[in-house]
Amino acid sequence: MITEEQVLERIRRARERRPRLRDERITLAHGAGGKATQSLIESTFLEAFRNPALERLADGAVLEADEARLVLTTDGYVVSPLFFPGGDIGDLAVNGTVNDLAVMGARPLYLSAAFILEEGFPTDDLRRIVTSMAEAAAAAGVDIVTGDTKVVGRGKADGCYITTTGVGVVRHALSVDRVEPGDAVLVSGPIAEHGVTVMLARGELDIEADLTSDTAPLHDIVAALLEAVPQTRMLRDATRGGVATVLNEIAKASGTAVVVDESAVPVRPQVGGACELLGIDPLYVACEGRFLAVVPAECAEAALDVLRSHPLGAGAARIATVQDDPPGLVLGRTAFGGTRVIDTLVGDPLPRIC
Repeated sequence: MITEEQVLERIRRARERRPRLRDERITLAHGAGGKATQSLIESTFLEAFRNPALERLADGAVLEADEARLVLTTDGYVVSPLFFPGGDIGDLAVNGTVNDLAVMGARPLYLSAAFILEEGFPTDDLRRIVTSMAEAAAAAGVDIVTGDTKVVGRGKADGCYITTTGVGVVRHALSVDRVEPGDAVLVSGPIAEHGVTVMLARGELDIEADLTSDTAPLHDIVAALLEAVPQTRMLRDATRGGVATVLNEIAKASGTAVVVDESAVPVRPQVGGACELLGIDPLYVACEGRFLAVVPAECAEAALDVLRSHPLGAGAARIATVQDDPPGLVLGRTAFGGTRVIDTLVGDPLPRIC
């Protein structure tokens, strides 16, 4: 009889032998943050642009400028619909870039914004989006200091796309290289709310649920955590690909195993119910106002106390433990006492959610 350890060893070896995907055409899956995205980055962008800062494949690049250490990050937003319960493409673009800076241990300072607008797009909608961006930037304490605007033909841009770039000053050194066996993995609140909200807002499914996106700037709660628990190893916001994909990135980059207590993962009942009807796992659904933190086990309770004392961290929980074996894998301990491999996202069950 094959043991669980032998099964995991076979999976690990299969992963090592897996060839790079070389698709002839770009698909929606290439933008989902999962395996197809990783393959595209590694075989195309990283291969062409390779340099030490890019090779870390983090939420941003840490750059040395005279005596300052800066973080530079950039992101594109193509969410559909443009307006959804709890937010819109404007505040999503600002919050997402602010959060990428924050989880790199940086204090966000400045943003740029580039707009791709479709001919015929209502100017009232554009003003609404820009107002949301201004309000989100003010809430995060950042200035939008430069940008660009392009207009394409009718039917070529689905209304409005936005690309934002952010700069911040590093205050805390965080890196996946610091993750060690025995560490605890925390999540700052209930997961999957953004992705499910956007999916239902499209009106394509006959599902009703009282949901709003969790989009929010994380700089304050991150700063509070890092001040109280400077031993924090690393942070990552769980956007495309969801919590499961982030955990796989941690396991792969650190050469460790991550064991998830699935019963401890916070999911609101209405989100879980919608995911069940849609046939998707909440672990793979994007958040826009949640992050994962890896901290030493002895610091876990102190970190949770800090997170739960903040409005954005009321549902924070310890969801996983880092182990030394089997390296590179994420395992889920189910509520029924079984074990499953939680792999990186395959395909794109919820396209265009950010």
